[in-house]
Amino acid sequence: MTDDPAEAEVGANADADAQARSRALSSPLRMRILRYCLHDAHSNREIAAEFGLNPGTSLHHVRVLVDTGFLVAEPARRARRGASEIPYRATGRSWRTPVPRIGPVLVEAFLADIEGVAPEDLDIWRLGLKLNAESERELHDRFGELLTEFKERGPDADGRPISIMVAIHPEVRRS
Repeated sequence: MTDDPAEAEVGANADADAQARSRALSSPLRMRILRYCLHDAHSNREIAAEFGLNPGTSLHHVRVLVDTGFLVAEPARRARRGASEIPYRATGRSWRTPVPRIGPVLVEAFLADIEGVAPEDLDIWRLGLKLNAESERELHDRFGELLTEFKERGPDADGRPISIMVAIHPEVRRS
């Protein structure tokens, strides 16, 4: 707590910004839009078409992501029929933005992402382990390091977009 009104205002603004970022990432659709715009910039028209949205709904989600720094507008370009459109690209800011209770949002986004993917194109692993706290922390850290390493490499020029979802959770015994 501070007695300085200027410091208190800065703290309040930081809290409000963090809450806005958290709300922005609490939508499975917005999480999917971010991934769609990660390697290639897409216009609102393209985003709407990709996700089966009307352009107004798409624009609402795009504006939320732009306002919170998760998407950035690139210079306008010529669209079909010579009109001008603004493409948007993901900034990567969501990678390390903490969001309370994000698990169900990510699972919902994942399920929507794999809808229509051929079963032979899915590589999914599920494994049960019994680890002490130290080993579990090591597993978390090593996964994080590996994923961060590949993220920081940047995209391969000849690569194809893929998605990775790894979930580590305690088993809940229901009996």
